[in-house]
Amino acid sequence: MGHHETTIFTEISALAVRHDAVNLGQGFPDTDAALREAVAAALESGQNQYPPLSGRPDLLAAIAAHQRHWYGLEVDPASQVLVTVGATEAVAATILAFCEPGDEVVMFAPFYDAYAGVVDLAGAVRRTCPLAFPDFAVDEDALRAAFTDRTRLVLLNTPHNPTGKVFSRPELELIARLAVEHDAWVVTDEVYEHLTFGVPHVPIATLPGMAERTLTVSSAGKTFSVTGWKVGWVTGPAPAVAAVAAVKQYLTFGAGGPFQAGVAAGLGLPDETFHSLRDALQAKRDLLVDALTSLGLPVAVPAGTYFVVADMAPLGVTDALALARELPARAGVAAIPVTVFHDDPDADPTLLRFAFCKRDDVLREGARRLSRLLG
Repeated sequence: MGHHETTIFTEISALAVRHDAVNLGQGFPDTDAALREAVAAALESGQNQYPPLSGRPDLLAAIAAHQRHWYGLEVDPASQVLVTVGATEAVAATILAFCEPGDEVVMFAPFYDAYAGVVDLAGAVRRTCPLAFPDFAVDEDALRAAFTDRTRLVLLNTPHNPTGKVFSRPELELIARLAVEHDAWVVTDEVYEHLTFGVPHVPIATLPGMAERTLTVSSAGKTFSVTGWKVGWVTGPAPAVAAVAAVKQYLTFGAGGPFQAGVAAGLGLPDETFHSLRDALQAKRDLLVDALTSLGLPVAVPAGTYFVVADMAPLGVTDALALARELPARAGVAAIPVTVFHDDPDADPTLLRFAFCKRDDVLREGARRLSRLLG
């Protein structure tokens, strides 16, 4: 891998602990959700053995119902849904199932670091289309140039980590057109699907002709603030899901049985539950964006996720990675440099990513510490 986000995360989080810093680096929500009773009931009633390879039947049914309810997507719980150990395993098992050495995967940079790792594990080749600060729009020529006759998969992430971008319908239509032209599959990571602010989340599988060539990945971690449960899933055409399951059985087989029961309960909660989490996060986004803007920093206001990217260049910063390593000690704040989400070590050298999935008092204290340093 040409970049080392995971090691940087570990290093920055360790520095945050050492310096009692406000950790706006990693996305660890510090709020909790009301799914614990279902998990406790599953534990107490002795449901502690392996769940079925594809997942608990109640969770498979809940995932299928979720796709129908929110997006009008019909998937058969028995053959078109696979429960995984988080979205990370879903993406990894899918890439390993579909890619042979030399196959190419079209990706958008910056990208979540696990993607690069599993493309490398599969022996496949990354072909990236850059998204440029501050609007992170898809450039059609750059995207076309990323496709070749070796393209096997397009790996999409919307809403997008680390930028907070939500891909527009015209952008998704362009991706869909190129995927069809090159007979490529689309793997779409939609873990932040319920965390969009004033714009709709459009699953690319809902576009005409795309359900049959799309594998959609999501998880409970972001929606319900239970990142440690590691319950994810992949949905799509039955033969494709079976291929992913064939890989998954040799990775983890099954995991988190009682947690799967909790997620099944969560997915059945009323719409208002999903909306209230989103609205609470939107207020936190605004709090952090206002704080960063008031320091004179250019900010990409995110349309989704719980991350905001700011450009530190006006402060004379030329190396955000060095700044991120200094911030916990100097300011008592942790953030992640966007350069670690790239293969090119010189890409986005002045951008920092801050997480706002924190209590308001934590965000305010982080902003106060930053302003003391930067102001």
